[in-house]
Amino acid sequence: MRWVVLTAVVFWLLKSALSMGAEAVVEILVQSSLTAGLSHHEAKAVWDQLKVGDPLTLVRESDNPNDANAVRLDWGGHKLGYIPRTDNEAIARQLDRGNKLEARISRLGQYRNHRRKLEVEVYLRM
Repeated sequence: MRWVVLTAVVFWLLKSALSMGAEAVVEILVQSSLTAGLSHHEAKAVWDQLKVGDPLTLVRESDNPNDANAVRLDWGGHKLGYIPRTDNEAIARQLDRGNKLEARISRLGQYRNHRRKLEVEVYLRM
């Protein structure tokens, strides 16, 4: 039901922008999420190079033995971590359907708990 409402809103926004003669670039925020697994991958090695706004690559790992809905987050060819298991089902489903979701770094924090260091936004650009 939410996707039906979301689709209607997107079409209305596009129609409004196009009727004003603007080139429409619409970004729909799908989810904002903290990351999981940062301490187990390459995040620490590249941490000082990361910046808010940097694009991330969403990599669907349907064959992941720990989580069938696993969505990995890569930056510049480096594996940073994952969308948490509690938050990844909708993103995994959309990636499986071929929807072109994008992600970017929205917050970098210096917390002791590695899971809370990196917040990402997943969005659909139209």
